[in-house]
Order: sequence, then C-alpha cells, then structure tokens
Amino acid sequence: MSGASIYGDITRVETTGASQETANQDNLNFKGVAASHRLMATDLQRVNRYKSLTQQVAHAHQIDPAIIGAIISRESRGGNALVDGYGDYGNAFGLMQVDVRYHSPVGGWDSKEHLMQATGILVKMIEAIQQKFPYWTKEQQLKGGISAYNMGPGNVESYNNVDARTTGKDYSNDVVARAQWLKKNGF
Repeated sequence: MSGASIYGDITRVETTGASQETANQDNLNFKGVAASHRLMATDLQRVNRYKSLTQQVAHAHQIDPAIIGAIISRESRGGNALVDGYGDYGNAFGLMQVDVRYHSPVGGWDSKEHLMQATGILVKMIEAIQQKFPYWTKEQQLKGGISAYNMGPGNVESYNNVDARTTGKDYSNDVVARAQWLKKNGF
C-alpha cells in the first residue's frame, strides 16, 4: 500500500525530521530525517505490538496506519515512556498521549478505544487545518494537522513555520519522517 489516504499521501510530505532536542532523547549526535529514522527503528518492536490495532483504527478513520504508528513512537516511545499509562507529568494519557486537560480519556492506555479516540482527535485537527488553509495541498494539510495534534490548529500560522510552536519545534516534521520510515519498512 502506498502512503495515500483521504488526507493525503504521507510518502509525499516534505520533512526535515527531528530537531537536535528530539534526537537527544536517544543521545544521537545528529538530527534531521536520519535521527527520526533511528528513533523510529529503536521503537519499532514496541510499536509493532499495536500494529493490528493500529491497522483497524486507521481503516476506520481512513488514515494511513504509519501515521498512527509514528505518533505512538513520538508521543510515548511505543509505551516505553509511560508510567501507569500516563506521560507529560500526568497531563497526557495513553500511547498517543491524549491531553487530559482537554479530553476525557477513553479505554485503557494501550486499547483500541484509546487509539480510536486519539486518531479521531488527529482527524479533527487535519480537518481544522483543511478549513483554515483550503489552498494548501492535501499533503501540506496532513502535515499541518499532525502539527495541530500537538499544539492545536490555532497555533498553526503558516506552512513554512508549521512546527514553530510544537514540542521540540519539530513535531510534524519528526512524525512525518518516522511515518515514512515505517512505510518503507512494511508497516
């Protein structure tokens, strides 16, 4: 399967990959797409535990499963960074880190219900970016929606600075690079 979904083709999204701040999670002395790929490779075994659930959820939401897998990697390192299902000092829940200050978590931290809720939030963010920037290509809107998943659509001000307000100032670029690596590696 290609990276195409109704929201665009993840394999065609431009990306600069991880910032040095994000690469530092694994003590990498390099950044960019190569760092994102290394981070994703490190998390692959953990993320693969949820591959079947991810595929079901992706099908239900008509989005590429590699995007969900990449967010699981970025947000929780495949669950490895969670304590009792929570991360971000208790402010976020589950594999995809649903912010409990804005949403009531559904299901267990690694459940299909959680992945359905979080992916539903992602889809709403993509749709908000489609409304806000109707002249962007589908791939640009997809990237903007991934950025909005981290910081909300109101903080996406332009495509050239899509990650200006995201965690590590690289959220969508890192997630896109991780998703592209997953696609190349059969996810």
